[in-house]
Amino acid sequence: MSRVRNRDTLPELLVRSLLHRLGYRFRLHRAELPGTPDIVLPKYRAAVFVHGCFWHGHHCNRGRLPAKNREFWQAKIERNTERDARVRGELAAAGWSAIVVWSCETTSAAKLEELAHRLVRELNG
Repeated sequence: MSRVRNRDTLPELLVRSLLHRLGYRFRLHRAELPGTPDIVLPKYRAAVFVHGCFWHGHHCNRGRLPAKNREFWQAKIERNTERDARVRGELAAAGWSAIVVWSCETTSAAKLEELAHRLVRELNG
């Protein structure tokens, strides 16, 4: 697990590139905010978390648990999802909105286009 990167992953780079092309300006990994969001848009008081489907328990093919050591992985992913919920609550209490982008949303051009529409809607709506 020490080789698993937590910054500058391919899905995160794709989301950053997408936001930049859409004209949004942002900051990265602001430690003063709960959860150290991957992307912070201060103008919109929005924090974007780019979650890996496996590590954060998304219900897609990439989020399936391995067959071996299932209890360990289930407990780990449950702790991650509980922490994610707590962080989103802390951000909301501080007046920030949290946007979660799953890595499976960045796997094709069509999905990135859908993601672009969702991000614009959530940031401007």
